[in-house]
Amino acid sequence: MYQRFSLFVLLALSPLLAWAEAEPLQQTLNLTTHWVGYLAILIFLVAYTLAMAEEVTELNKSKPMVLAASLIWAFIASIYVSGDMGEQVGKAFRACLEGYVELFLFIMVSMAYLNAMEDRGIFDNLRIWLLSKGFSYRKLFWITGIMSFFMSSVCNNLTTALLMGAVIMAMGKDNRQFVTTACVNVVVATNAGGSFSPFGDITTLLVWQSGVVPFADFFSLFIPAVVSFAVPAAIMHFWIPAEYPAAVGKAPIMKRGALTMIFLFLLTIVTAVCFENFLALPPAAGMMAGLTYLKFLGYYLQKTAIKDNKPSDFAHVYKLFNVEQPNSHRSQKFDVFKSVATLEWDTLLFFYGVMLSVGGLSFIGYLTLASDVLYVGMDPTIANIVVGILSAFIDNGTIMFAVLTMHPDISQGQWLLVTLTAGVGGSLLAIGSAAGVGLMGQMKGIYTFSAHLKWMPVILLGFFASIAMHFLINGHYF
Repeated sequence: MYQRFSLFVLLALSPLLAWAEAEPLQQTLNLTTHWVGYLAILIFLVAYTLAMAEEVTELNKSKPMVLAASLIWAFIASIYVSGDMGEQVGKAFRACLEGYVELFLFIMVSMAYLNAMEDRGIFDNLRIWLLSKGFSYRKLFWITGIMSFFMSSVCNNLTTALLMGAVIMAMGKDNRQFVTTACVNVVVATNAGGSFSPFGDITTLLVWQSGVVPFADFFSLFIPAVVSFAVPAAIMHFWIPAEYPAAVGKAPIMKRGALTMIFLFLLTIVTAVCFENFLALPPAAGMMAGLTYLKFLGYYLQKTAIKDNKPSDFAHVYKLFNVEQPNSHRSQKFDVFKSVATLEWDTLLFFYGVMLSVGGLSFIGYLTLASDVLYVGMDPTIANIVVGILSAFIDNGTIMFAVLTMHPDISQGQWLLVTLTAGVGGSLLAIGSAAGVGLMGQMKGIYTFSAHLKWMPVILLGFFASIAMHFLINGHYF
């Protein structure tokens, strides 16, 4: 992602989840005061700075981060190999790589489905449908916010934010105040919606895959997440003009297979949950099974495509659901590999660079320092609130890696608390989440860092209100 960082990033780094579960490594070296440790920190900071400055330098963010990961581990390995301890560093690197691969496969399948649904016209249909209803600005403000909240619980927050941003921009093109405020609301809603779902955000996905919070327990954060969204939205509501935008025409017809694709995506999520809960397999295994659902659907669409334009016997059914007929001249073949090819590969490789880099820094010994600062020197509640505030400056996935790898001895309620704060804390600043950064790029000059910043006090109010609600309704977890 593109989030800014502070020097405290050094205390918020960690390797992958698999690290904590890997076989304990023997004879590891503390290199925190060694030249390799200092050089590794410098390499990471330079690479992270270049990644953040992507829009200025036009250098893809994955390039410096992947290079940083390679250099950090190369320098570490040089020390271990010279001391005849090469096997130890090899095991450590493979543990990090294994954790990344699980995360990569999960995200890859999710992105492939979202790209496929976009190709079928599902998102365009939803956007135009909303525009055609003639909602007022205030109704649209709440509709887009609520939809963002629930959509981000199953889709990534960036896709959700960009979709809702397109709706907002189309309906509010003549009212800048509405567009700016509604975009802030969407960012808050997407981050809140992802915080209560095990697969709604990178943060919750990591916590779920680590096994520290059972699948069903995530949903105890639903009401606190609603509070974190509803409190600032209720205040911003009064700054939305009580006017009506111009309506547009009828929603376009979705391509064949669109509705089936939605069903298969939901079935894929269910499969991933069942693999983890009942078969003790990682969720990524279930997601890969779900990818085959999409591939078989593509095969079916290809084999059943009709070239002529004769009316279908089920034409009235297709019309009811606003889906094209199989013999429509618009009916196109679907290739799942095109959906995979159009993934955000730069982001996926960026994750590799960050996760392997922080894994190396943790192997050096900086994890111990971070653990002492956060969970030895502070009360767990204060530490988890600090983690949430830091996620406004640092990618929340990086923050959560640190906490999970430290694996502090805290209660289930505290694990849920840090999941909540790391998820919704990114809403405090526009640069705190992919949703905010993406919307800034989409709404250049309209939704800006300063425009979001002026709403930070009410977002912070929602942040602390959600924490209070968590303690109120989930006290039995503590």
